[in-house]
Amino acid sequence: MAIVPRVKLGSQGLVVSAQGLGCLGKALKGGVREKVEMATKFGIIYDGAWEVKGDPAYVRACCEGSLQRLGINCIDLYYQHRIDTRVPIKITMGELKKLVEEGKIKYVGLSKASASTIRRAHAVHPITAIQLEWSLWSRDVEQEIIPTCRELGIGIVAYSPLGSGFFSSGSNVIDKLEDGDARKDMPRFQPENIERNKILYERVNELARKKGCTISQLSLAWVHHQGNDVVSIPGTTKIENLEQTLEIYLLS
Repeated sequence: MAIVPRVKLGSQGLVVSAQGLGCLGKALKGGVREKVEMATKFGIIYDGAWEVKGDPAYVRACCEGSLQRLGINCIDLYYQHRIDTRVPIKITMGELKKLVEEGKIKYVGLSKASASTIRRAHAVHPITAIQLEWSLWSRDVEQEIIPTCRELGIGIVAYSPLGSGFFSSGSNVIDKLEDGDARKDMPRFQPENIERNKILYERVNELARKKGCTISQLSLAWVHHQGNDVVSIPGTTKIENLEQTLEIYLLS
């Protein structure tokens, strides 16, 4: 894993899925753990089919399992990956509040939650961060969710800030997708929509040329400049891409 180079470059936040916790735990040894804020999630399981879960017993078991795999005593930020509509959010939040009180997690976050759910959850225990999709081509969250977060003082964590690879792989990204790639089923990547989205790509690309940066950097900078309460989490597997990403802080 590229954890140590990432920390050396100044990145202090790490978000990891349950599948990678064991490897991350090993990578964080030798003093690295003290230099980063750790975030992970619970709420989705796969046992032949995908299932969303938010009952108290599962919340606790998932947290304790993550702590064990990571080899740590406390998770800095613990997200509910998806909202379990079968369990009232106040019940899920009640268990998360207990985990905070026990010192097993520091802060609570939600992912892909509606404005009303955020309000109900925040009434039980303060929500620190909301993870949502926000980019140049995904702006519906600006209508209700962003204002709600700002009213309540909740941090905003934008995932897919590059449009699920659209602004990093080029307007012909659909031709590069391998079999099994979930993006093939996304409406925005379908032929009838991709042509209209290419127009947006070219407009952003022209602005990037004027700024002397890549289209990826400009797209990330746009998200970054939405406010001091916004953090983007673009995915990457290459150190050179991470280095380019960090250069967005120089753009204005």
